[in-house]
Amino acid sequence: MRHNRSINHLGRQAGHRKALLANLASSLILKKRITTTVAKAKALKTYVEPLITKSKDDSTHSRRVVFSYLKDKNAVAELFRTVAPKIADRPGGYTRVLHLGFRQGDAAEMALIELVDFNEAALASAPKAAAKKTTRRSTKKAEAKVEEPVAAPAESAAEEPKAE
Repeated sequence: MRHNRSINHLGRQAGHRKALLANLASSLILKKRITTTVAKAKALKTYVEPLITKSKDDSTHSRRVVFSYLKDKNAVAELFRTVAPKIADRPGGYTRVLHLGFRQGDAAEMALIELVDFNEAALASAPKAAAKKTTRRSTKKAEAKVEEPVAAPAESAAEEPKAE
C-alpha cells in the first residue's frame, strides 16, 4: 500500500531516479519538447517547474541551485538565456503533458511533454486578444447618445423638401 507516498519512485533507486529526472529536464530545456511515458512526464513536470521558476531570478545563486539539479551547463545557459525571458510574466504552468497513446512494444502509455511558450503551432492558432473596450458606468449617457443621432436625420429630411 502506498500510504502517504508523495512522489512516484518510478521503480528506481534514489540516485538513478535523480539522474533520470536531471537528464529528462535537460533534454526538455534544450529541445523544448520530448516524448516519454506518462509517469515520467508527470514526475518531470514536478521536477522542472520549480527550476523554471527559479530561473526568473538571474543571479549567481539561482544559477548554482539550478545547476545542482540539472548537472548540464548547456541546459542551464539555455534556461536562463532563452526560456526565462519568455516565461517572465507567466505565474506558473510552464509545461504541458499531452497523452499520445500506447507504445508498440510493451503497451506503456506515452506522453509528449513540452514547454508551453515554445509551441509555435499553438501560439499561431491562438486568437489574439482584441483591444478591450471601455465600459460605461451608467446608461444615461448611452441613452442620450442614441437619441441625438435619431433626431438629427429627421431634421435634415424635413429641411430637404423645403429646399425643392
